[in-house]
Formats: sequence, C-alpha cells, structure tokens
Amino acid sequence: MSGPAQDKAESPGRPFRRQVFYIPGYDPFPPRRYRELYRAEATAQAAITGYRIALVPGAGGVGWAVTSQIGGRATEARIDVLVWSDLVQGSMQRGIVATYLQLARTAWTYLASGALIRLTGLRKGPMIAALYPVVLLVLQALAAAGLAYGIVQTGIRFWPGTAGLAGSLALGLVAAVAVLRGFRRLDGRVFAHYLMHDYAFTAQAGGAYPEVLETRLSAFRATVRASMRDSLDEVLVVGHSSGAHLAVSILADLLREGLPPGRPALAFLSLGQVIPMVSFLPRATRLRADLTLMAAQDDIAWIDVTAPGDGCAFALCDPVAVSGVAPTGKRWPLVISAAFTRTLSPERWRALRWRFFRLHFQYLCAFDRPGDYDYFQITAGPLTLAERYRDRVPSKSRIETPLSGYRSLA
Repeated sequence: MSGPAQDKAESPGRPFRRQVFYIPGYDPFPPRRYRELYRAEATAQAAITGYRIALVPGAGGVGWAVTSQIGGRATEARIDVLVWSDLVQGSMQRGIVATYLQLARTAWTYLASGALIRLTGLRKGPMIAALYPVVLLVLQALAAAGLAYGIVQTGIRFWPGTAGLAGSLALGLVAAVAVLRGFRRLDGRVFAHYLMHDYAFTAQAGGAYPEVLETRLSAFRATVRASMRDSLDEVLVVGHSSGAHLAVSILADLLREGLPPGRPALAFLSLGQVIPMVSFLPRATRLRADLTLMAAQDDIAWIDVTAPGDGCAFALCDPVAVSGVAPTGKRWPLVISAAFTRTLSPERWRALRWRFFRLHFQYLCAFDRPGDYDYFQITAGPLTLAERYRDRVPSKSRIETPLSGYRSLA
C-alpha cells in the first residue's frame, strides 16, 4: 500500500514529518505520564539500537515534539494524546456499594450473554485478568463480613439483650465499612477496583458506546481529520488496550465521511488490544460494523501488535476474524507478535514476567533485544507504517476462528 505523501518524503534535505495521535486505554492519569514514559524509554531504546532521538514538551501538556536521526534520515514528529481520562475518572467516582453493584451487573452481562464462555476460547490470560477483580472484591467482602460477624458474636456474648445486639450490629457494620475502605485505599497496588470499573465501563451498555463517549469520539475524529490538511508525510493513530477499539471506530467514521484528497498517508497501530471484550457483547453492533469496514478498505494500513507474554491482551487474536465479521476481500489487520520472550533478554524477561500490568505497557517501552517492532522508530522514524511492514507476513500463531455469538452490524 502506498500513501499519498511518499513523494514528499523523498524531497532532498526535507525531514520526514509525522503526526501521531495516541489513544490510551482506560486510564485515569493525565497525558504527561505518557510523555515522561516516552522520554525515558526512547532514550533507552536509542542507546540500545544506535540512533538519535530527542523530545521537547508541547504546549498544553497533552503532546510533545520528537526529532530523530535514524538510518541517516531526519524525522520530525508531533505526538498528541487524545484525552478521555476525565471520562475514566468520572466513571471511577463510585462508592463501595456502587462498585459491588457494578460487579453484579457486569458479571451478569458477560455470563447471561454467553460472551464470557466464548472469550475463554481465545486466550486464558485476559479471562484470568477479568475474573481477578471479581474474586478479589468478593474476598474483600467476605473478610469484612467475617470481621463484622465476629464482632457481633462477641458483643452478644458479653453484652446480652436488645441493646447489646443493636450495639454489636452497629459496631460490626462500622468495622466492615472500615475494612472495605482500607482495601480500597490499597487499590493502587492490587487494582481490583480499577479493573472492575474498567470492565463495567465496557459492559455498561452491552457493548454499545455510551453517549458521552460517542461525543468524545466525534471530537477525536474532527481532530484527526484536521491534521490531514497539514504538510505531513503520515498521520498515525495508535490505540493501546481499550484505546484500540476506540481508534477503530474513529477511523471507520473517517472512511464513511470520505478522506480528503492530497492527504498524508494514514495508518493505524493497535497495541495490546482487548477488542473481543467489547465486540463479543450483544449490543456492540457499531464496533462490529466498524471492524468490518476497516478490514477490507485500501486507505489505512492497520498493524496489530500483541504478545503472548501479555496476559492482559488478546494476544495474536485477529479482532475482525474472531468477532465473526470478516468481510470478503479482508486485508487488515496484519497481526504480528512483539515476541517478548525473544525481544527481551532472559534477565529482563525474568524481571518483568510476573508484572502483568507493566508487561501490558511494554509495547510503549524499550526492548533490549529488539526485533522488527520498535515503537520509537514507528512513531519517530522516516518510514510510514505501511512501508515498514510492506513485506511482513502475519504471525503463524494468530487465532482467526470466529467465536463470537453476536455478529449483527449497526
């Protein structure tokens, strides 16, 4: 696939110019976290691989500029985060009781629809990650209930009568609430509440996007479209984790509107995607239609990168095929592996192997034994995504079996 901007990139003495839009997953943290991660990891990768790269913070705190010298060619890139962390923060502002109600509703959505059973046929890792907050929150509730029961029994023994019972119940309730609040304060280490809010946000409308998110996606689409009027060689959309399916919908809507003539090359890089968690739900008709459209078009190169070592992603699962919506003439995505066990040294792999959430972000980090996937050369190097992977064959271990029980389109 060739992009409209390729002739521009060959102009002698002219830097390759790229606009990158990064769409994070369900993350309450501000964009500067990604800027500092990029700065540190790009420096590390450049030292390992032997190229030059430098970062300058941008105005407004949502983006940064990058310059590089790779393979004897200069590149100028602007990287902007498409922010929806405020929506994430809003969805997480729930009390303990509301969180447990979320747990019950979300579990029912996946169980009653049959999605949970079908998803286990893909990868066990994401299913373990999905069950983890349920199990941990139930254990926390049992611990709180056990303490309350012990207090009530002790109170009745030493304080008989109606007044003793009432006092013991009140004291037990206070203790149970204190325990649950204590567990919640520790959630920065165990992520039970965080993951529960994540899955609840995805499942709240049975796979359909809530209105507030549709509004934000419309704004993102306008931002990406506006960038295609600039003098660029490539506009690259990167969707990580839950951001991957949001990117699919943004780009599908751009295709429906019609891409402007004389535009830069437009490309999509999905990293650590969890698309089946949404596309397997009954009301995800909009996403399934977007996947179908993105799969057979000729205008946007789509490379999907995952790794079996990432237990939080549907590694090497073709999101279009497994959702059962692969159209005739399907071209995308090109499914490849970041192959953590080969691209990380044995020492580095041992250090990260059981740090599941850190591994889910490895796609944005340096590899000490890099293969053909290098996030920093992709985002700040002098080749378009289509050029970089033009001759790449898909992973032989990819999963394409259609397993979703819901295949209707919007």
